[in-house]
Amino acid sequence: MTQGLFLLMFDCDGTIVDSQNVIVTAMAQAFVDHGFAAPDRPSILSGVGLSIAVALKNLLPNEADRTIESVAQSYRNACFALRTQGPSVEPLYADAADTIRRLSQRSNVLIGVATGKSQRGVARLIGENAFEGCFATIQTADDAPSKPHPAMLEQAMNETGAERSGTVMIGDTVFDMEMARAAGVQGIGVSWGYHDRSSLEGAGAEMIIDRFTQLDEALSIVLPGFAEGVLQ
Repeated sequence: MTQGLFLLMFDCDGTIVDSQNVIVTAMAQAFVDHGFAAPDRPSILSGVGLSIAVALKNLLPNEADRTIESVAQSYRNACFALRTQGPSVEPLYADAADTIRRLSQRSNVLIGVATGKSQRGVARLIGENAFEGCFATIQTADDAPSKPHPAMLEQAMNETGAERSGTVMIGDTVFDMEMARAAGVQGIGVSWGYHDRSSLEGAGAEMIIDRFTQLDEALSIVLPGFAEGVLQ
């Protein structure tokens, strides 16, 4: 493990990118394609952050695994079709890009992703927003159990050499905060995503920020020594 190294792990949907319209539209289409009534918007968004299979199992608890996988594939296809319209359908939240690029330039900071997206989805996010070289580790639903299982964070720390004491998970859902707690790392919640402030607090968020411009201050509080870091 590397002393003095900070690992900042970001969720994607609801934290970096506002994907709710794509998620809701694609999920409704997948349900209709299989003869199910589309869930309401809050029900769909409550599962954001989970792997698609787990989220669908919550929405369709009585359906067989083969049906869940078929609906999941329809959802992926619908998402892909919507996203071909370009980055405007999934805009970044204000100051997300500047914050990620700036922090990734610090000599003692590594940036990572822990998301329910697929590797393909993260690759698209990186390419469309010129994030090449920003992320030292990318953990997705393709590579690990669904949040809140700690595997994504455990794998990220193993890959980067970061210690638990220098690692923080930044996300908008209780699943992010529960994953952080399960992995023994700090969790910072963001209020602009899909789960409310009280839920994030109940799930163990050390702090909750209302905009990306507050992140540095929050990191300085939850990660001793972070404020003293130097740029490359």
